Amino acid sequence: MAEEKKGFFKEFKEFISKGNIVDMAVGVIIGGAFGKIVTSLVNDIVMPPIGLAIGGVNFSELKAVIKAAELDAAGEVVKEAVTINYGNFIQLILEFLIIALCVFLVLKAIMKAKSLAEKMKKKEEEEPAPEPEPEPEPEPSEEVLLLREIRDALKDKKE
Repeated sequence: MAEEKKGFFKEFKEFISKGNIVDMAVGVIIGGAFGKIVTSLVNDIVMPPIGLAIGGVNFSELKAVIKAAELDAAGEVVKEAVTINYGNFIQLILEFLIIALCVFLVLKAIMKAKSLAEKMKKKEEEEPAPEPEPEPEPEPSEEVLLLREIRDALKDKKE
């Protein structure tokens, strides 16, 4: 049993120490915060003007009553009403569409960046670096010319 625990913890440690897990955790945390921002955007900024435009309706309060609440003689609620809260559903659909659009745009940008990087890498592989042109040799000085003449004359004398 003790060896099973050691094996389990060793395996768990290896699992956690992988980079993908850390990346995923960061993504989940940022995604959660982003979800809250989108919720606020929809509830506090987008829906109020839409509700005002259609007659001052608060979307979070839109519902269809299936069964009305039961009240006692004093007017207190004995049983809550059974409702379909379609206003909340509309808000959640709008939140989903905004998040989906943002994810789509981010993924599209990432794919475009990867494609561009691959094109640049492929272009570098296809085009070898241009070979530098050899520099022209400078004109020999008068001393070099004179020494060459002497050398040639000595060769002619030996032959």
